[in-house]
Amino acid sequence: MKISFKKIGIVFVAILLTSKISCSIAAESEVVRVSGFPNAKVLPIYIGISKEIFKKNGIQVELNLTESSSQQRLDLASARIDVVHSALDNALAMIEVAKEDVVIVSGGDGGMNEFFVQPDIHTFSDLRGKTVIVDAVDTAYALQAKKILLRYGLQEGRDYLVKPAGAIVYRYKALIENKNNSAAILNLPFNVQAQELGMRSLGRLVDLLGPYQAVGTFVMRSWGKENPDLLKRYLKAYIESLRWIRDPVNKEFCVSVLKSKLNLSDFAANRTYDLLNEPGFGFNLDAKLDDQGFRNMLDLRDEIQAGGLKTNKPIESYIDLSFYNKAIKELQFKD
Repeated sequence: MKISFKKIGIVFVAILLTSKISCSIAAESEVVRVSGFPNAKVLPIYIGISKEIFKKNGIQVELNLTESSSQQRLDLASARIDVVHSALDNALAMIEVAKEDVVIVSGGDGGMNEFFVQPDIHTFSDLRGKTVIVDAVDTAYALQAKKILLRYGLQEGRDYLVKPAGAIVYRYKALIENKNNSAAILNLPFNVQAQELGMRSLGRLVDLLGPYQAVGTFVMRSWGKENPDLLKRYLKAYIESLRWIRDPVNKEFCVSVLKSKLNLSDFAANRTYDLLNEPGFGFNLDAKLDDQGFRNMLDLRDEIQAGGLKTNKPIESYIDLSFYNKAIKELQFKD
């Protein structure tokens, strides 16, 4: 039997090509399980998936829309998810209260929050004897609400009640469906929708309290150490998605995604897109961490949360921006 070395060579090349393709597919299918809230802030992930920005960076995102920050913290601690986009106050709660080794790896936004009330409420003082809806009683926006009301002489438990309702969609529903629920802090797109329905805004929280690092990205420190390149690529893709959203030529597509994913009207989707990109209110440029906003967030938790943090830890102990900085460097090199 004659052996054709030409045929063997062809087969060998085919095997090599198949192997390379298989490796490429494996790299492209590297899964990152991500948790966010069902609001407009998840738009960069929707865009990153639909425009294959994550795929280009070798990532397949499995997006989990959480029902509450409490559930989100449990999911991260139990390794059911890998990356969290949430109020960084939740990361602090995991670190200082639950004693979980969590690390913050990027910023995100200042909250995009407004303090909404029923139409018959005209001032913060009018909330005496009323009910304020929050996500969970010990998380970021609840603490912000308590801080604001303290300025008007109102103390939780004595002058008003706090009722946890979970994620923003549930807080919004609780406010618009039950007039006995007098107030809630809402962010995009629900603040736009609430205004459409006649609810009253008593102001943006960044105007009422100053700079605040609300949402950011955090992971279990061990996961970051075990997957440094994957985390860097994830952050790189996320930042690329933010840049894509910021480009005005992409507004129409972004609006269509907001309409379909969040069931918004044309007006609400367009207004939400504009606010997402409004300097000082919307997304932080390139998901940069706001140092002063982060310090203010720490101070607020110390002041308002029962027992406070009072750890006297350096801020750097909560944060590791090495993955983020590498992602930015690669993007700058690419630009």
